[in-house]
Amino acid sequence: MRQEDPVGNHADADAMRRAIALAARGLGSTSPNPVVGCVITDAAGTVVGEGFHRQAGGPHAEVHALRAAGDAARGGTAYVTLEPCNHTGRTGPCAQALIDAGISRVHYAVSDPNPQASGGSATLRAAGVETSGGLLEAEAAEGNAAWLTAVRLGRPYVLWKYAATLDGRIAAADTTSRWISSAESRADVHRLRAEADAVVVGSGTLRADDPHLAVRGVEGAVQPLRVVVDTHAGIRRDARVLDSAAPTLLAVAEDADVRHLAGTEGLDVARLPYDGPGLSVTALLHVLHARGVRSVLLEGGPTLAGAFVAAGAVDKVVGYLAPVLLGAGRAALADAGITTIADALRLDITETVRIGPDLRITAVPTTAPKEH
Repeated sequence: MRQEDPVGNHADADAMRRAIALAARGLGSTSPNPVVGCVITDAAGTVVGEGFHRQAGGPHAEVHALRAAGDAARGGTAYVTLEPCNHTGRTGPCAQALIDAGISRVHYAVSDPNPQASGGSATLRAAGVETSGGLLEAEAAEGNAAWLTAVRLGRPYVLWKYAATLDGRIAAADTTSRWISSAESRADVHRLRAEADAVVVGSGTLRADDPHLAVRGVEGAVQPLRVVVDTHAGIRRDARVLDSAAPTLLAVAEDADVRHLAGTEGLDVARLPYDGPGLSVTALLHVLHARGVRSVLLEGGPTLAGAFVAAGAVDKVVGYLAPVLLGAGRAALADAGITTIADALRLDITETVRIGPDLRITAVPTTAPKEH
């Protein structure tokens, strides 16, 4: 699809950028649907309606925006971050809703790769609506990366987050690790949790930190699924992750004994095959995808992170680097199947931000992610 020139029409670019910002409000609450934003301007170019997809099963972004615009939408322009859908599911087709409202032009950013919902642009054109795609496509795709990854690769999007000292240690030689990063960085992690469908840790992190993994301090957040990869089901019944704050999935080996967890409310168990020394990352991602999980926040520890990297299943890395030196202790990443510098996983740094005293670095692999 042709990328439109935002310099050529600042008003169009500004409206789409606003739609992208609106779409981001749905992060963490729309799965298995995408996040979508919509802005509607009247015939004179004045914004008369805005909307975003709030939750699966609810009205789509276009419907919210059309309701806000009312009769002012007639003869106007719709700016949508994703090609308007063309199918009837729990809601009606948005392409038809735009036609019925009398919209004259539609600009969308990203073509819909889902064969069940695509074709909206053709329906719009057939009805005489001037339609074009590609406006701020890269920006919109980045905001919808989780859903696009899930549709294209058949697995959830994985963001690996870690906090380390400047020399790459996540714990001291005596295993103490609280707190390497600052309170500001820890608060930022809760934002990442709120935007994810699932938060994943391994049994090592469970034993060392007894993490809770629920979101705190983010208003209106939908609690993510808490996932613990615990091969032999060594988790204690009083582990904080087994409380009622959020649902929990325990991933164990096929022969693991989980009888001590019988009757634990809100707990599901997934039995996975081995893949090398540990449980299959591919099988775990398949289970999560089948549950409607489209985005995963991988929080630790280094062994599990290494397994995800080895499986080619890390789509983004967010590292919080604290101005601290330890010189010894656990590294942020364990064995990832990389034995020579030629095989190193190369990353493109997309953002560096100061978070309190820490530095947050965001990077993405330069190689294409793997299908699972």
